[in-house]
Amino acid sequence: MSRISILGTGGFGIALSVMCHRYGHEVTLWGKFPEEIAEIRRYGEHKRLLPGVPVDTGIRLTDDIRAISEAELVILAVPSFAVRETARTAAPFLRPETVVANVGKGLEKGSKKRLSQVISEEIRENPIVVLSGPSHAEEIARGVPTTIVSASRDRKSAEWVQEILTNPTLRIYVSDDVTGVELAGALKNIIAVCAGICDGLQLGDNTKAALITRGLAEIARLGRALGAESATFSGLAGVGDLIVTCTSMHSRNHRAGILIGQGVPPEEAVKRIGMTVEGCIAARTALELAKENGVSMPITEQLCLVLDGRSPREALRDLMGRPSRHENERGWLGGE
Repeated sequence: MSRISILGTGGFGIALSVMCHRYGHEVTLWGKFPEEIAEIRRYGEHKRLLPGVPVDTGIRLTDDIRAISEAELVILAVPSFAVRETARTAAPFLRPETVVANVGKGLEKGSKKRLSQVISEEIRENPIVVLSGPSHAEEIARGVPTTIVSASRDRKSAEWVQEILTNPTLRIYVSDDVTGVELAGALKNIIAVCAGICDGLQLGDNTKAALITRGLAEIARLGRALGAESATFSGLAGVGDLIVTCTSMHSRNHRAGILIGQGVPPEEAVKRIGMTVEGCIAARTALELAKENGVSMPITEQLCLVLDGRSPREALRDLMGRPSRHENERGWLGGE
């Protein structure tokens, strides 16, 4: 049994809390907003995000960040825009030996940094681990078998997280490719919005299969340019997470895309989802990184135009009308 503090009362934070408590860990769930904590305590569940998933009274609920001071593992489960502030708030109360893990998927707007880089700027002494892969909160909370990746530059910390979190419903593999794991997790949200747009336009399976496949090529191109390993993009954090996010109604990126494809303006679509749509945030940042590194990302570029008001059908026309080329690009999934 380990002492685990989870920061964030969104769906994933609650799901992890429920799972960790189920398998015997001592769990503290921290939330920034006292009223949200009070509501979860009152109803025994988060009625909006995970209705029907009981939050056991054995899980300590608090809005006092000092509660993390005895934790062996602290997991950040907040949207990308809140990662820096949350890490900064937590830093003074962490013991030197506490491992800090992040499950958020995105890029920091402005700095264009990966989230582990953001965390390490605010939490300088503790080992940082990234947890990523095909993992819907709704399914983790209900004990659906799930497999993810634990990535860190500190192999011992990645293996320790693997050891304590592995249970009959969660299998974890270790990776040294932090860059690839994080970029795969952030960029797949962009493609998931586009996959939703395909569904909203009722374009069919052929179109969506092509979009997912070529989207993976884009993700891997940028990843390679930024130092990631090719193999990561054919693994759980890459194609695994891409498939689940592009095909499931659990994915808010996918659901936002469906609304956009149906003609709802992007800002209104995000508002209707009622939660952070990371793909819409990450698209412009990813395109900036692509241009800085001389990488072609036509799907991402067209999504940015759609977010600025372009018709999705016009974006599709331009993608289909691009110059013909060879499919097997040098060095994306198959090495040099």
